[in-house]
Amino acid sequence: MSDSAAVNIESISSVKMKLSFDIPWLDVKSELDTVYRQVGKTAKIKGFRPGKIPREILERYYRREAEDETASNLVNRHYWKTLQEKQIPAVTRPEIEQKGIEAEKEFSFSATFEVEPVVEPKDYIGLALEKEEPVVTEEDFAARMEELRRMFATMEELQEERGALRGDFVTIDFEGSVAGEAIKELKSENYFLEIGSNAFVPGFEDQLIGAKKSETVSIAVKFPETYHAAHLAGKDVAFTVGVKGIRIKKLPEIDEEFVKNFERYDSLEALRADVRKSLEEDKRRRSDAELERLIDARLLANNDFEVPGSLVERQIYYMISDTQRRMAAGGMDPKQAADLSFRLHDQFREEALRTVKVGLLLRSIAEKEGLQVAEDELEKEIREIAMQRGQDYRIVREKLEKDALIDNISNVLLNRKTYEFLREKATITPIRKERIESAEEGK
Repeated sequence: MSDSAAVNIESISSVKMKLSFDIPWLDVKSELDTVYRQVGKTAKIKGFRPGKIPREILERYYRREAEDETASNLVNRHYWKTLQEKQIPAVTRPEIEQKGIEAEKEFSFSATFEVEPVVEPKDYIGLALEKEEPVVTEEDFAARMEELRRMFATMEELQEERGALRGDFVTIDFEGSVAGEAIKELKSENYFLEIGSNAFVPGFEDQLIGAKKSETVSIAVKFPETYHAAHLAGKDVAFTVGVKGIRIKKLPEIDEEFVKNFERYDSLEALRADVRKSLEEDKRRRSDAELERLIDARLLANNDFEVPGSLVERQIYYMISDTQRRMAAGGMDPKQAADLSFRLHDQFREEALRTVKVGLLLRSIAEKEGLQVAEDELEKEIREIAMQRGQDYRIVREKLEKDALIDNISNVLLNRKTYEFLREKATITPIRKERIESAEEGK
């Protein structure tokens, strides 16, 4: 970049900046000459050999292309070099304004873009926090053992003379219609449904309660306004449902025979001890996660600053993609999952804004306190990822580098280290969930 190029840096706001450039004609002419030399090497004009075409002829045929390329080259060169030299943290592509090349005149252009805000974190030392003690109650233990029973439940045909209840499994044929017209996609045979699973639109399963085997029932429901199929959204639908069978779950007894379902346990006591240990770990993780959310809330309350809209939109896109992936993994049609997740765009905005702000705050605190991730810490984390995947360390590392995910892992580790720093500097009061519940009951 020529030292004679004039650059004006203007802060439009805390998250928006404008660079204005005035490039002398001599620099413009030099770049234009270079472009014409390149054009002349490949240009095809009747009566002239490539590389031997006079400049005035090239200008006659390629003037607009050459000037456009010259302007583009000058913009890119001066813009990117200025960002680098001034260490400007641009987060969006610039909006360029320029009027093109004019002979014997300087070339002027401006670039407007969003930047990361300069965050000066405050009031993050000595946070007053409460943390729930990870206590496993007998109710917690009983509920987890009941989950294990349900995992190994068997299905049996209902023998007693009664109608279907919540939790029963029914095999049904059904057909739905709107305003008397049958809808093809609302018809199915031998559909297996757990009553109370909420697999159908609200109200459908509730109206199956009490229905008996071989009985035909009429069900009327209103489809949600947000239903993924637009032609059914908000519509009143009438179903005719034939109950072909009712099955119930039979839960096993938790005894020494039940333990045989697990290779890793040699006794009922060993199973119970591992279940309790797993519950304690789950409680500890949830307690730690809740403490981090409380730290986030305190940091946000103590630090108010503007963030670039582009970073919020980027985070919304990540959330939409994750939601779409989870919906598809759960069995939803990929196109329907995409349509539904994109409809959630505005609902994600508040959470996305919070996520971006917290991320910027944590990074600024880490910078201010000199917190860093050492190479051996990064390597240890990647080795743990490789072990969890059951893959070779080098293969996993190469894949992460190829997908440009090493920085993401480093950022996760840095955030983890920053939360640890904030916890060490905080005043944390342990609380028990039972005590909170008792206090609320006494009100």
